[in-house]
Amino acid sequence: MPALLAAVIAVGGVSAECAAPPARFSATVHPVSAEELGPSWHPGCPVPPEQLRRVHLSHVDFDGGTRNGDLVVNQDRVPQVIEVFQQLYDLKFPIEKMHPPSGYPGARDELSMRDNNTSAFSCRDIPDSGAWSQHAHGRAIDVNPKLNPYVERDGFEPGNAAAYLDRARRDPGLLHDGDPAVRVFTDRGWTWGGHWQDPIDYQHFELP
Repeated sequence: MPALLAAVIAVGGVSAECAAPPARFSATVHPVSAEELGPSWHPGCPVPPEQLRRVHLSHVDFDGGTRNGDLVVNQDRVPQVIEVFQQLYDLKFPIEKMHPPSGYPGARDELSMRDNNTSAFSCRDIPDSGAWSQHAHGRAIDVNPKLNPYVERDGFEPGNAAAYLDRARRDPGLLHDGDPAVRVFTDRGWTWGGHWQDPIDYQHFELP
């Protein structure tokens, strides 16, 4: 495991002990239940709750302070997720909030995106395809989705992201091709939706 990883990961709900000082990046790993996942999971989803983990992570907020949030991801992506988010923390890349979508009514993705909430697991399909999204496998993450919208020919999501369709903007938290925050993912083999053509999904990273 790369040396920059400040956490020693233990699977199965055992906390990861952070080697850095308490004020710095930390990560702990926890099991999740169907009850905890709420409407973001249902029978028939491609992975059961037993294959998912809740990763409690530090991140930098838009005031430059340290906050903690939670991502639910596939157990086989936990090391990669911790490594990526530690480097985002070291880059001081701001993330507004990070909560599982189960905290929103009906676990609706649109509500989570409108709230600029960074999230991972959500049992949903790819629009108009009938195929499962990588989010349904816990192997995709949407970062600052209001600032980095999903754009297709007929519109965009979330509905309150119109101001951020202008990708010449350089606001903190936006993602652009070649940015260090994008390369944190892509240099490790993640696919960025900002490289797609139609749709373009600026918020989206996946590691199938």
